Amino acid sequence: MVQDKNQNSEKENAVEQQNQTADAELSFEGKTEEADKIIKNSVYGAAGVGLVPIPWVDFVGLTAIQIKMLHSLSKVYGVEFSESRGKAVITSLVSGYLPIALVQPIASFIKSIPLVGQLTGAVTMSILGGATTYAIGRVFNLHFAAGGTFWDLDANKMRAYFEEQFEEGKKVTSQARKKATAA
Repeated sequence: MVQDKNQNSEKENAVEQQNQTADAELSFEGKTEEADKIIKNSVYGAAGVGLVPIPWVDFVGLTAIQIKMLHSLSKVYGVEFSESRGKAVITSLVSGYLPIALVQPIASFIKSIPLVGQLTGAVTMSILGGATTYAIGRVFNLHFAAGGTFWDLDANKMRAYFEEQFEEGKKVTSQARKKATAA
């Protein structure tokens, strides 16, 4: 009789543990979908800001969009938001990837050249801004999903993933631009 109660108790515990695991997986799945939507919308916003023909306005707007994205992602994962730490990690990720660190300010400055410079700078900033935002979003999404915070993200360890996601982000942004111009 006691053995039957123990077996029933073990079965009940196993079933409850399976239910908790399933609930956690569903919860995580929902968070991933919500995070993906936040990243996608932020990429569209960043690409749009890149089209602003005024030098440096795009750069400031891009930073604001990226910080807002990090704030939204932190809410999804229940991570305490830190604007200053978010900016520091963004700077570290981006400056560690030399092509972005050099090209974005130059592309923004090129917009000051009438006509050709404005068009070239706008297209370049649009794609780079979208790709950078995508990569930053993917890095923080991965980190937060693994239980990380703003304070324990090591930009050096995430650099390879950032670069990989930046390349993917260029494709995503280019495809989005093509869809927008075709519509």
